[in-house]
Amino acid sequence: MSSPLAEAVSVVLLLAVLACAVVRPFGWPEAVVAVPAAGVVIATGAISLDHARDEAARLGPVIGFLAAVLVLAQLCDDEGLFHACGAWMARTAAGRPRRLLVQVFAAASVITAVLSLDATVVLLTPVVFATAARLGARPKPHVYACTHLSNTASLLLPVSNLTNLLAFAASGLSFTRFAALMALPWLVAITVEYVVFRRFFATDLDAGARTPPTAEPRELPVFALVTVACTLAGFVLTSALGVNPAWAAFAGAVVLAVRALARRRTRPTALVRAAAVPFLVFVLALGIVVRAVVDNGLAAGLGHLVPGGNGFAALLAVAALAAVLANLINNLPAVLVLLPLTAPSGPGAVLAVLLGVNIGPNLTYAGSLATLLWRRIVHEHDSDVELGEFTRLGLCTVPAALLLAVVALWASLTVIGG
Repeated sequence: MSSPLAEAVSVVLLLAVLACAVVRPFGWPEAVVAVPAAGVVIATGAISLDHARDEAARLGPVIGFLAAVLVLAQLCDDEGLFHACGAWMARTAAGRPRRLLVQVFAAASVITAVLSLDATVVLLTPVVFATAARLGARPKPHVYACTHLSNTASLLLPVSNLTNLLAFAASGLSFTRFAALMALPWLVAITVEYVVFRRFFATDLDAGARTPPTAEPRELPVFALVTVACTLAGFVLTSALGVNPAWAAFAGAVVLAVRALARRRTRPTALVRAAAVPFLVFVLALGIVVRAVVDNGLAAGLGHLVPGGNGFAALLAVAALAAVLANLINNLPAVLVLLPLTAPSGPGAVLAVLLGVNIGPNLTYAGSLATLLWRRIVHEHDSDVELGEFTRLGLCTVPAALLLAVVALWASLTVIGG
């Protein structure tokens, strides 16, 4: 296939895959269009079979890691971790919506960092709805916090987001060094979000009942908490030993799965569903389609826009480009496109991409798959998301959070080193 034709075919197929992922016609899984699209780019020669194999081999460990983390999060929910979190938020908020917002920010930030953004969107958002209802508080500020923090608060650890896993693999950093470099940007970005939320939703936070709930505190799921803590320690240990951290996630999931199966709290089929196999297949197929687009001209086009080096201006330019691209074609394809272009500049540029693709998607619905999933969950709770309000909130948070997070990353790189 000629280069212009291959470029056109791969771009059209990528747009079709993304459109299906956003709209999900007839409730189809994202893989329904992505898998045939990957087959077409291979069959037509838009991507060579060798390159397709290379991409599958590169994404394989990342996808395995993601599957283990998804199962781990679902098993934590089965153990009652998220409902215990909701009870804690309701009790400590003492009937005050502003204090509840603090608790939601704390819970969503930690859950996103440790159990991934999917856990915050899918498992915490319904709990936040229920907690706000118990307090008589308006749910909007707290529910919006779930989607913003599922993106922004996913900066800290490699396991927090699929984009992080991809960047972690490309950066060459150890687990602990990755976390050390991203800790300050993570804290800064969350702080910006919190300050903006308090002002943006001031009317909602000043309204609502102030009578503290009288519900009995839930028993803390100690076994699940200990397992998660050991899994985090396993990430650090495996990374130090040069072993894929996915094995630590797998071990944590196996421990909780064996316990749940022994107590008949789950079934093997439920564990398979928790792994979200259709979504994992979608990620693999999407990676192949994106690689075809990159091989057929996109890399050369964007290569002129990506600056080299790890100076502040270069980091800011990379982060801004990543944020724009994430809102144009979604953050997952954006990170797949930009990582090969920025990896030669070193870990700093790779982490700058991560700032852009994780903070940037809070600007539009289509910026991340997590935001699209959050919208569906909100609609299931008979609530609506106004496009204008969502966009205004994004315009208030994204530029400030991105700029200050880049400053924090530059400072971390200066002090710690890349």
